[in-house]
Amino acid sequence: MNMGLLIITRNLSKSFKSTQAVNCLSLQVSAGEIYGLVGPDGAGKTTTLRLFCGALKADEGEIVINGFDIPQQVELARSQIGYLPQRFSLYEELTVMENIRFFAEVRGLSRQEWKPRCMEILQFVGLELFTNRRAGHLSGGMKQKLGLAAALVHQPQVLLLDEPTTGVDPVTRQDFWRLIIRLVAPSNEISNNNKSPVAVLVSTPYMDEATRCARVGFMKDGKMVIEGQPEDLRTSLSGRILELEGNPLTSLRQMAKEDLDVEDAQMFGDRLHIRVREGKAKVVISRLNEYSQLQEFEISRISEASPQLEDFFIYLLEQQD
Repeated sequence: MNMGLLIITRNLSKSFKSTQAVNCLSLQVSAGEIYGLVGPDGAGKTTTLRLFCGALKADEGEIVINGFDIPQQVELARSQIGYLPQRFSLYEELTVMENIRFFAEVRGLSRQEWKPRCMEILQFVGLELFTNRRAGHLSGGMKQKLGLAAALVHQPQVLLLDEPTTGVDPVTRQDFWRLIIRLVAPSNEISNNNKSPVAVLVSTPYMDEATRCARVGFMKDGKMVIEGQPEDLRTSLSGRILELEGNPLTSLRQMAKEDLDVEDAQMFGDRLHIRVREGKAKVVISRLNEYSQLQEFEISRISEASPQLEDFFIYLLEQQD
């Protein structure tokens, strides 16, 4: 076994009656690595994370967390894991400090251990000035940071985060990701008994977050469809993505989709991303400019663009379907 690997799973499967939630899933995550799990709703991401932390029992397959096997050594494995579920349950009548103290004591920390550890973690997540505020009076972003603090209080080697920034504002999302990146940095400023960086497995619906990961895995119908470095996945569509700005955008999109060399056209904010057949970018640009003049549509700009991760996953979904 590679001792740098903190998460190992092989041929993992889980069904709920007739629904195959996870199907022969295999992946590995190393110390100091952020691995992003992405895919459409119902792909099996949450079930996978719950299997990893021992909340669900697998039908088949192997899970090893920092050398401890689930289910044979489930309690030892759980001691290595910090888990932040989609709906983290705070005790709203308790203060920030009382909440994190509760989770510290549940994890078996003595008073001599939990108090300095709690203060260190609250400072790390930026809540040290709010120790006496009731959890029910925290903003959504602050609640998520408290959830992260609770997941980190026992110094885990593996961090499992299930869509941790869903429903929070963009600024808080950025702050939260800065914390995650600091956790895997070589100069990690919060103490760790084993003096080694953590492994982070995070599921996310946001492609800009997936781009921050060292590797991403795309799940669909419980299966791992593809995994790799975000840059490698994006560049597989190099030369095939056009970006178009103009008016009216919905009409321009329909016009583009009618071109035989256009595979897809999607709204990207105030512009279109158009995927064309390989080697057809210049031909399509010329034709769309011509078509727009005939129909009196306005194209203010159309040019080749760098593929985004979202472009790749839309393409991947179409290939699967």
